[in-house]
Amino acid sequence: MEEERLKSILESLLFAAGEPVSLARLQAALDDPPRGEVQQALTAMSAEYAAQNRGLRLEEVAGGYQLRTLKEHAPYVRKLLAARPPRLSRPLLETVAIIAYRQPITRPELEQLRGVDSGGVLETLLERRLIKIAGRKEAPGRPIIYATTPQFLETFGLKDLDSLPDLKEFQEIERAVEQAEAGPVEAAAIHPPDAEGPKELANPPSNLDPETSEALPVQKPAPGK
Repeated sequence: MEEERLKSILESLLFAAGEPVSLARLQAALDDPPRGEVQQALTAMSAEYAAQNRGLRLEEVAGGYQLRTLKEHAPYVRKLLAARPPRLSRPLLETVAIIAYRQPITRPELEQLRGVDSGGVLETLLERRLIKIAGRKEAPGRPIIYATTPQFLETFGLKDLDSLPDLKEFQEIERAVEQAEAGPVEAAAIHPPDAEGPKELANPPSNLDPETSEALPVQKPAPGK
């Protein structure tokens, strides 16, 4: 297939999906062209979006490819949608950070690190599909173990779990949340935990809402559009 036509079709597929789409799914939709051909077209598209100062970026997140809005456009997108996504509070950010860096992890292990009851926070993270129940630990009582989901990767703009940053210095997560509550900030921070506290997530998603610490998804087109 001619490259410009391939890129045009890929753009339509990614726009219509509104979520990360794996390379395998894209190949299947295109009647299985060579993998390298599709990969080359995606790479070219990503470079073109960045070079042309477009309002979208093509990014590799959550094991797939997704069109994402620029973070500086978040206020306009939020106004158009006339809705504000629920904020990730300090307890939610702190808990999902611990799970991300220590998974699979049980509730008792999590509460030992946080020092507080985490039942309600875990329920909220499960409802938002940022974490999942990943089975039971082979230990007395066989406690439930928790892990992050593809939705977590998409929300924080991560290609995969290997993309979690390995930072040397620790920062308090409250600082980022306090900034968000005080006014718009460039992006939310999330920190990998250890005995002293969480660390900061180095690369927030490009479409993160600066006021709510939530990603703004690309809207799906109406049928036939």
